[in-house]
Amino acid sequence: MKDRKFDKSYLKMAHVWAKNSYCRRRQVGALIVKNRMIISDGYNGTPSGFENICEDENGATKAYVLHAEANAITKVAKSNNSSDGATLYITDSPCMECAKLIIQSGIKRVVFDRRYRITEGLDLLERAGVEVEELHIKNTSPES
Repeated sequence: MKDRKFDKSYLKMAHVWAKNSYCRRRQVGALIVKNRMIISDGYNGTPSGFENICEDENGATKAYVLHAEANAITKVAKSNNSSDGATLYITDSPCMECAKLIIQSGIKRVVFDRRYRITEGLDLLERAGVEVEELHIKNTSPES
């Protein structure tokens, strides 16, 4: 299936993009694609101008760390592009807060690889009519 080929390619690219994250606990990458064109990208990390340290001394993620999808959505908001009708490719399923941003940004489809243990974000997306697809891909290890 032709679209499946593109879905897998964009999801693999999201995994590559995740490697830019300074977070030690979990590296997450996201791409927003519209009309087969990447219009935004993001990975989890601290806000612009902050130190690139995502975890505190106890290993817990700092409260102000932005999620990959939030970074991608805010980045497209600063551009001349529109995410209305776009697809979000993300390495990990979105949380509730990011699901709200996805809905409000007009993204109509979310494709992810790894399901996070808390699934309330996925439930909200489905309730809002956003198409959600779990697509597992191979070769997503940090070495690949």
